Amino acid sequence: MCRSRCLRQGNMSGERGNSLCSWHKLSLLAFSLLVVYISSINSVALDELEPETYSKYYNYDQLTDLLKGLAQKYANIANLTSIGRSVESRELWVMRITKDPHDDDIPGKPKFKYVGNMHGDETVSRQVLIYLLEYLLDKYGEDPRVTELLDSTDVYIMPSMNPDGFEKSEEGDCTGKDEGRNNAKNQDLNRSFPDQFEEIQVKAEDIPEVTAVMRWILQNKFVLSGNLHGGTVVASYPFDDSESHNSEGTYSKSPDDALFRYLARVYAENNPVMKTGQPMCIENKNERFENGITNGAKWYDVAGGMQDFNYLKGGCLEITMELSCCKYPPSTQLKTEWDNNREALLAYMEKIHIGVRGFVRAARNDAPLADAVIMVAGIKHNVSTSRFGDYYRLLLPGTYNITVLAPGYIPMSVAGVEVTEGKAAVLNITLEAENGENPATPSIPDSPTETSASTDSSGSTGVDKAADEEKDSRVTVQPEDFRHHHYNDMELFLQKFSSDYPSITRLYSIGKSVQGRLLWVMEISDNPGDHELGEPEFKYIGNMHGNEVVGRELLLNLIEYLCRNYGTDPEVTQLINSTRIHIMPSMNPDGYEVSQEGDDGGIQGRNNSNNYDLNRNFPDRFNFVTDPRQPETLAVMNWALSYPFVLSANLHGGSLVVNYPFDDNPDNVSRYSKSSDDDVFRMVALAYSRENPKMYDGHSCMEGASNQEQFKDGITNGAKWYNVHGGMQDWNYVNTNCFEVTIELGCFKYPPAADLPKYWEQNRRSLLQFIRQVHRGVKGMVIDSKDGSGIPNATITVDTVNHPIRSSVAGDYWRLLVPGKYHLTASAQGYSSVSTLVIVPEDGVEIVNFTLTRIHSNMNGQMSEDTTPVLDPSLKEFRSLIKQLSGESGLDKLIKDTHTQSSFRYRGYSEVSEFLRGLTLNFPKITSLQSLGQSVEIRNIWALEISNNPTVQEPSEPKIRFVAGIHGNAPVGTELLLEFAASLCINYGKNAAITRLINETRIVILPSINPDGRELAKEKNCTSTVGMTNVNGKDLDSDFFGNASQRAAEPQPETRAVMDLIQERGFTLSVALDGGSVLVTYPYDKPVQSVENADTLRYLATMYANHHPKIQSGETGCPDSQMGTIPNGVIRAAEWHSHMGSMKDFSVDFGHCPEITVYTSCCLFPPADMLPTLWAENRKSLLSMLVEVHKGIRGVVKDKSGKPIVGAIIVLNGGVRVFTSEGGYFHALLAPGLHNIEVVADGYQQQSQKVSVSPFEAASSLIIEFDMENDIFGLPRELVVASAAAAMTALIVTACIIWCVCSAKSNRQKDGFHRLRQERDDYEDEIRLMSMGSKKSLLSHEFQDESESDEDTLYTNKL
Repeated sequence: MCRSRCLRQGNMSGERGNSLCSWHKLSLLAFSLLVVYISSINSVALDELEPETYSKYYNYDQLTDLLKGLAQKYANIANLTSIGRSVESRELWVMRITKDPHDDDIPGKPKFKYVGNMHGDETVSRQVLIYLLEYLLDKYGEDPRVTELLDSTDVYIMPSMNPDGFEKSEEGDCTGKDEGRNNAKNQDLNRSFPDQFEEIQVKAEDIPEVTAVMRWILQNKFVLSGNLHGGTVVASYPFDDSESHNSEGTYSKSPDDALFRYLARVYAENNPVMKTGQPMCIENKNERFENGITNGAKWYDVAGGMQDFNYLKGGCLEITMELSCCKYPPSTQLKTEWDNNREALLAYMEKIHIGVRGFVRAARNDAPLADAVIMVAGIKHNVSTSRFGDYYRLLLPGTYNITVLAPGYIPMSVAGVEVTEGKAAVLNITLEAENGENPATPSIPDSPTETSASTDSSGSTGVDKAADEEKDSRVTVQPEDFRHHHYNDMELFLQKFSSDYPSITRLYSIGKSVQGRLLWVMEISDNPGDHELGEPEFKYIGNMHGNEVVGRELLLNLIEYLCRNYGTDPEVTQLINSTRIHIMPSMNPDGYEVSQEGDDGGIQGRNNSNNYDLNRNFPDRFNFVTDPRQPETLAVMNWALSYPFVLSANLHGGSLVVNYPFDDNPDNVSRYSKSSDDDVFRMVALAYSRENPKMYDGHSCMEGASNQEQFKDGITNGAKWYNVHGGMQDWNYVNTNCFEVTIELGCFKYPPAADLPKYWEQNRRSLLQFIRQVHRGVKGMVIDSKDGSGIPNATITVDTVNHPIRSSVAGDYWRLLVPGKYHLTASAQGYSSVSTLVIVPEDGVEIVNFTLTRIHSNMNGQMSEDTTPVLDPSLKEFRSLIKQLSGESGLDKLIKDTHTQSSFRYRGYSEVSEFLRGLTLNFPKITSLQSLGQSVEIRNIWALEISNNPTVQEPSEPKIRFVAGIHGNAPVGTELLLEFAASLCINYGKNAAITRLINETRIVILPSINPDGRELAKEKNCTSTVGMTNVNGKDLDSDFFGNASQRAAEPQPETRAVMDLIQERGFTLSVALDGGSVLVTYPYDKPVQSVENADTLRYLATMYANHHPKIQSGETGCPDSQMGTIPNGVIRAAEWHSHMGSMKDFSVDFGHCPEITVYTSCCLFPPADMLPTLWAENRKSLLSMLVEVHKGIRGVVKDKSGKPIVGAIIVLNGGVRVFTSEGGYFHALLAPGLHNIEVVADGYQQQSQKVSVSPFEAASSLIIEFDMENDIFGLPRELVVASAAAAMTALIVTACIIWCVCSAKSNRQKDGFHRLRQERDDYEDEIRLMSMGSKKSLLSHEFQDESESDEDTLYTNKL
């Protein structure tokens, strides 16, 4: 029963189930029909997408519908996603177009993106990207070019980054007057990204669009990108801003600058409007872009821009394309814009496939290595691999050294990778694990950033030292050249490594030893020859004592180690990329050559060949060093003053310790002599000793002896050890920004060569660790608030340390400090000071920039902030050029970039004349030749002018005079000036700096003012006086007298011609070239009398000498020299050879122009084959004078109405006077510093100001406006006028009274005259009688003075 019941229930259940099943089938059938129906509708809808008309804009809703429709229609190659939302919740749509677009990532496909409509009112970009989408989707499978592009590239297109702004914009608004540019929170999206130079203060909630795009960039390893804008037509590339944030004109160069320029040109050359470089936009019709491209910051400074963020944080190269002059043009223009940009858009996309590409995998199991770093030697910008281990490094054609780094793996470097035109080279890398096993693959970070191949600045790795040594041996290449190098061997070694590694080395000499051996220095840097802003400079000096040789060999080992491991060893690569390293292996090569191997404690070879100890030869702070300064010492002093060194070490031998300042004290006793930076010196000294275990243990060189030396932690204060007067390390600290220590490397001074590898192993880590200390403390820029330029020679002081340092020529500074809190103050002449609190970190360096505001004194002498307008771009550019040429290597670069092809020989008068005429014929636009007069034998005294308008007087330009041949027997100067003139003319229009200098200067060259004497002189006569005088036997340099009372006879015709030139034309500077010594003199030549502007004259002479390799040493080297060493090679003329009537004295006294005399060679008339050497020695100095003539002070004097005042007197520091010329212009050279100037003109109030003169900057232009003189006879004008008026009134009243009295009297006398007429006869008789008298009496009264003498009275009475 139970069973039957159950069966029945089961049957009933089955029936219900069948019924239910039937219902489901009907439902399914109905649903299927519905799906088919909807699909058919959609299919019809997709097939019926309206064809593009290129004649209308799509608003947000229309754009959304279009994109969705395209994504559905082309689902096989298109995928639409939103990366976020705008402020007003509009989707930020991105269309991905590639084969298999729905896969997360596709290995082997580089990612490309276009972003448009970042500024909502710049709408052409939005529409052009829509058209590009449609074009790519439509042409895929039909057009081979498009098909290949999408098959091989992962393309992402965002038509609108700012949909909210677009909705507010108005069609036809070409200049962006409406509110659509910014987002709905009124934020400019292209000013809201993190910036490398300043902190961007924008709230994240106000810029959701930027936040979304940043996340998108960081989550995808994009390779190439374009950001489309409007408002002009140009392709702009990074960087978009600079550290100085000049509003425009500052080229901000990225490490990939050449590549960016190439990519920008690819776009521009394929756009018919852009490639012209002349957009002709209504707002700025004169705007020009060479080749249609521009560096962003040079165009105008944009902080917080997207393209820089892409490059610096996303590893993606992005440029910005400005597509049209009109931001929101009428829709009828859209077809033209699409036609203009279609080919450019495609061509730019295709460049994603240039350079190098490949995969990085683990050797053991071929697993991909994500986030491995790809480094290219010489380019400080790395890329990293994706999660599939693939990488893409865009590069221009060339040969590269590429290094790959991955955590836990041994780095690999591949040299000589060839990149050619077209497709990328394929370079697959397999890395070995450090421990033989594959480490866990690191997870991919949410926000990957550019990986750095740097190590902890402290050098601590937390790894067992044995493992560290094993790693070093496997990763790095150790030196192989362990032997003692004599001078010739060392020279060849240096030349070999300089030749083998030209991209990171520069070999140069700073001077010569006593015996003429060059003092070589090897510079190692990623940009050799250039000082890079913010990059500190470091130096090592070895072999100061010739018999202490370990330092010499260690420095050669270090050069080899650094060169051979650059690009493969991350530590070495990072050190060279971030530091400019200078290494001098031998300061005393002469002493080395007489030293003996095996000398453990002797003195043979210790001193130089003049037998002076070089480490007792520097100026001392406590004791006067009486020994003559040696050429090696002078060379190092000049070197140290020429480069902004921050840290240095002097390598010695004979003990084992790091010795730090001070080396002596006033009492000359052995006790601690503490410097102001004692804690810094201890920090850097310990950094060295800690890496040398034997040194750090305080190892003694006198084991077993009763006076055994012990040094705690391997360091000591110099004076506590023993006193050294005239030491190099103290001189460095006191006189430069450089902190120097002395490192004693071992007990054996000249050990056997077999021991050298041991010394390398003991000191290798120490040498590297000490260099790293240059990156401690604080660094930054001191910037002018007006133009953003760096301020040179600014002083940086620390509140607790009595040792200021100064900024470099470029305005950057470095201040070594131990970790802690400090108050830093930056100050500079002519600027207000700025102070700030700084926290120095435990490791690394704190960056602190100072912005200073100029101050000036008004006519009352009170100081106030400078409010003068910003300079026009042209003048600003020229000031920048002068600053650049005044820098450390500015003139060296100029010489390197100038064409020269000389054929030196001596020329007689006729040939000189032909040469000068040839210059005027070949360069007629910039030259003018005139004869100033003629010599006794009727030869012309030629004057050649070189300027951009040689026939037009331009009083606003400084004038410089170069003179030679005053002594006919010293013709070297003549040949140098002829070569100088030719070099200037040939390079005009070819070299930008030479061209600008000629355009801004009037250069007058007198190659020979004694042509008659020159014809008599003979070559190779070094001391002969034949030809020294003119043919009348007169030394012309004793014939210049301004007062007739001073001369015995009329001036010689040659003298008169030059005197007229000096007096008739207002020169700013004069340089005379002579012979017979190697030095520079400045006025006066006349004995006893001192010159008022001696500081300026001495400074100008020093500037010439500083650029001359021989003169600056102070060693004339002339056989008959009685002067010995002349400090800096500069001396007042009267102290050398005093005489009256010199040309430079006349120039100063009567031409109001400073003049210096340069003696170019010991031999008066050296052989012609010496001329190339003499030209090389003087070329840089001659060019430096063209730079110096633009310094000092300059300006214009005018009255309140703007009328220039000619003849106004400018009194400098109460003494020297210059006069305003036509147009009211004046220019005066002054030594660097603060100066008082007074301006005086008849009928005007006297004015006075304080002006600051910089040694690096062009003269600031002063505009002096005069009021009418307010004082008369020392009394106020108003009082004098009132008094004069009162006096005049009183005078008139008095006259009236007298007239009235006289009138009354006249009336009373009328009656008397009437009676007199009645007695007319008697009256006439009386008159006749009165008129009688002798002729003598009449004559005596006619000539008699009112005050007669007694004699005259007596004579009259007799008559």
